[in-house]
Amino acid sequence: MSKLRAILDANVLYDSFLRDLLMSLFSAGMYEAKWTKKLLKNGLATCWKNRPDISPPANARTVQLMNQIQPTALVWAYEQFMGQVELPDKDDQHVVAAALACGAQKNRDMEFGRLPK
Repeated sequence: MSKLRAILDANVLYDSFLRDLLMSLFSAGMYEAKWTKKLLKNGLATCWKNRPDISPPANARTVQLMNQIQPTALVWAYEQFMGQVELPDKDDQHVVAAALACGAQKNRDMEFGRLPK
């Protein structure tokens, strides 16, 4: 059985507790996390603007550690899927495109606190 694959958007990576939990589950092999360079660069940078207490080198280190967990976490060649889904927020199109490119699954059981068996 293949692992559940999920795109992690910046909104779930912003909070350090939730990010650490998701990265721990990913590194333990509980699911397959995916993200894009754009998400990490633009999305997290936007979120971290609200956290002046965290230095840019610390933010860069977080991204570096995330990418060291598993090199295949980065999604490439997702641009071909841009615009295939109409979204209220056009800034989210790259997230949906990345999900399509890597075959991420939607699973109603992936609510916080309920992982698939």
